[in-house]
Amino acid sequence: MAAAVELEGVNVTFGDFVAVKEANLTIEPGEFFSFLGPSGCGKTTLLRTISGFIEPTRGSVRIGGQDMKGIGPNKRPTALIFQNLALFPMMTVAENIGYGLRVRGVPRHERDEKVKNLLIQVALTEHGHKRVSELSGGQKQRVAIARALAVEPSVLLLDEPLSALDLKLRQHMRTELRAIQKKVGITFIYITHDQGEALTMSDRIAVMNAGVIEQVGDGKAVYAEPRTPFVASFVGENNQIRGRISAVENGTATLETPLGTLKGRNPVGLSAGEEALLFVRPEALKLRANGSTVGFDAETLDVAYEGSVTHVTLRVKTGQKVIATVSGASGTALPASGEHLRLGFHAEDGLLLKRPVRP
Repeated sequence: MAAAVELEGVNVTFGDFVAVKEANLTIEPGEFFSFLGPSGCGKTTLLRTISGFIEPTRGSVRIGGQDMKGIGPNKRPTALIFQNLALFPMMTVAENIGYGLRVRGVPRHERDEKVKNLLIQVALTEHGHKRVSELSGGQKQRVAIARALAVEPSVLLLDEPLSALDLKLRQHMRTELRAIQKKVGITFIYITHDQGEALTMSDRIAVMNAGVIEQVGDGKAVYAEPRTPFVASFVGENNQIRGRISAVENGTATLETPLGTLKGRNPVGLSAGEEALLFVRPEALKLRANGSTVGFDAETLDVAYEGSVTHVTLRVKTGQKVIATVSGASGTALPASGEHLRLGFHAEDGLLLKRPVRP
């Protein structure tokens, strides 16, 4: 079976501006695949290139093994859900869902049967007669999905469709979107700047920065095993400490820093003498270094209770702030503001990556 989508050497430029640089990627049939990155990183440009609204400056896009060069959006086996959903307010839910079928000349009885089945799939059976204006935000999302699925695309493209929803509804819709994707079995390509959305819904994620795909992997890989400093700092909270590698041994390395000698994993093979960044997740930092292999001193600045977790902000002697996260179930005694602590972490919970060279 051919891959759902293949990008080979895709570059997109607008004048002197490079929006996408050398994108090479294979997305498999039935995958829920997300592009994750900050605003302006090129993820929406790539989505529009896949859908046919933008032609690549160089490189090729293949869908189902077919080169899409010269094939417009309306001729591609894709459907696109825009950020604003673009539903027709004067039509009923059923009319919105069946609109694409009507444009394609599908007979009325076939159209009605398909709309009926789609209403069942997106749990809107009792709402087909309603106007879009009568629906909640989550229901509108499901109408947009059903309308896109009606034309039986091989690939469904979603451009930050949940960004306008409130937090509770966004979290609910993540679950619904994933359930719908599993039910229909087609490839979803999802654009988001929200790490939570990408991590909870996706089979794999491409993390983008300044037009470049920096890492592709499942949620656990991009969170626990980031391959670049950008991925380490963008995906989830992370503390970073600068230093120079002084020794390398058995997959770990020793880092000389202004906070003292620290250690961490060395997955990219850094050598002694190289400048590096040590990344330690807040949940890996222990407020008291007993039993930890490495540590440094810090002063407590703030303790923020957030229900299941508490975020402790501290300042080290260089003036840099670090964050430690304490689970409510851990039984750890929380420090008072101004209290001095010896923070610690296990070397295997530290990650060393090459420090980028600034132009």
